[in-house]
Amino acid sequence: MAVASPSPATAAADKKHWWLTNRKMVERYVREARMLVATQDQSEIAAALRLLDAALAVAPRMEIALELKARSLLCLRRFKEVADMLQDYIPSLKMVISEDASTTGSSDNSSTQLSRERVTLLSSGGASEPACTCFSVSDLKKKVISGLFKNVEEAGQWRYSVLGQACCHLGLMEDALVLLQTGKRLASAAFRRQSISLSDDIFSSIKHPLSGENHQPERPPKTEFESISHLLCHIKLLIRRKTAAIAALDAGLYSEAVRHFTKILDGRRGAPQGFLSECYVHRASAFRSAGRIAEAIADCNRALALDTSCIEALAIRAALFESIRCLPDSLHDLEHLKLLYNSILRDRKLPGPAWKRQKVQYREIPGRLCSLAAKIQQLKQRLAGGESGNVDYYALMGLGRGCSRSELERAHLLLMLRHKPEKSCNFMEKCEFADEKDVDSVRDGAKMSALLLYRMIQRGYTSVVAAILDDEAQRKKAAEPVPVAIGGEVCGGNNMVATTVFQGVFCRDLATVGNLLSQTGFSNCIPVKYEALSC
Repeated sequence: MAVASPSPATAAADKKHWWLTNRKMVERYVREARMLVATQDQSEIAAALRLLDAALAVAPRMEIALELKARSLLCLRRFKEVADMLQDYIPSLKMVISEDASTTGSSDNSSTQLSRERVTLLSSGGASEPACTCFSVSDLKKKVISGLFKNVEEAGQWRYSVLGQACCHLGLMEDALVLLQTGKRLASAAFRRQSISLSDDIFSSIKHPLSGENHQPERPPKTEFESISHLLCHIKLLIRRKTAAIAALDAGLYSEAVRHFTKILDGRRGAPQGFLSECYVHRASAFRSAGRIAEAIADCNRALALDTSCIEALAIRAALFESIRCLPDSLHDLEHLKLLYNSILRDRKLPGPAWKRQKVQYREIPGRLCSLAAKIQQLKQRLAGGESGNVDYYALMGLGRGCSRSELERAHLLLMLRHKPEKSCNFMEKCEFADEKDVDSVRDGAKMSALLLYRMIQRGYTSVVAAILDDEAQRKKAAEPVPVAIGGEVCGGNNMVATTVFQGVFCRDLATVGNLLSQTGFSNCIPVKYEALSC
């Protein structure tokens, strides 16, 4: 028996009923999520996030649900998820995408158009119009519609503030500066347009609220506009100091570059994890150029503790170990770097998420991998030749050949105070972590690398002290007198320990005088005249 198929009218009614039902459900989820987010409780916000995920599963492009989800993730400090959610609006990522599209030289018009569209942060919805135009009904209709409905830029302006704060906590300072300034400008423009329809009495009541009591009103909580303004000031300060430090490093003023980077790394307010990692790498380069090898290795250790896949820090530390002839540690870092390059070629992308900033481009990896393989082979041949134990501890401790004992003690004391294993995690107090799960791994990596550097400095102190003692013993042995034989007796022999070189010279001079007196007959008796005595 054949089943009768439903009529088109019945199917349309069922579809309409399904959409209305789901629309009511989505609106209820969003309303409940808004109330949960307003409580500012972490558990309540997590529950609101689950409701918003359910709502977005039905309506993926619902603007209110997207905004609430992004703000909920920001309150929960899940900045990486915010960046993954809104990565299409990160300026640096779009610049990289547009550069890649231009270098490939593809003739596909659709991909070129897509790259051009991604360069703009948020499209304004229409092209710019000339200053003077003729009257047109279609233009008037567009203006009326744009006045009735919100503009696309105004509807999506929350992306600027939310994504800007997330980029700041992720260490993307330049992107955060652009996004927050744009969001602040759009919010000010929207408030000015809104204030046109308000009367002066409303502003006066807002500035001077009426109160029957004479006490001062309590200060209202900090608004999002004020927090963004303070965050912008902090970002500008960090970018200004970093720019000055890099300029000094490029100009060869290494001590000045170290001073600027130290202001950032030891600042009172602190900085994000990714930004600190970049500053540690740059300061390691300044220390390396200034000849302070131990401090440069310590900064590379901190940078790798914050970011284990930092290619530049691995390359600098491998070069530092090779410069002091610590070949096994240099070979270990180069092998790690080779594994990173191979993983990039295997996965066909750089390590980390797409928005993570890298100092290397994908097209440079094959050439670097070939040179790295040749370098590893060269180090293995040197290790096979027996160069493993010939470490230059003078360069590690910043000392010159032939240094004194006091210089060694001073350098060793300063290095011990700076690189104690107990102080290896102090830099974490100034770090704002993007994810609290990274704290334990960063602490373990920092302690391990600091302990290895501390032991290397101790071995260097022992080696340099032994060399200084050997030099002192050789100088003392060279200053001892040479035994001299006078009249069958040895003068200045082993029995006369306190004999000096001046006594040996005196003995030789006395023997010479005696020989001269014996030749002149001075030793004969002198005749005495008795006549003179009788007188």
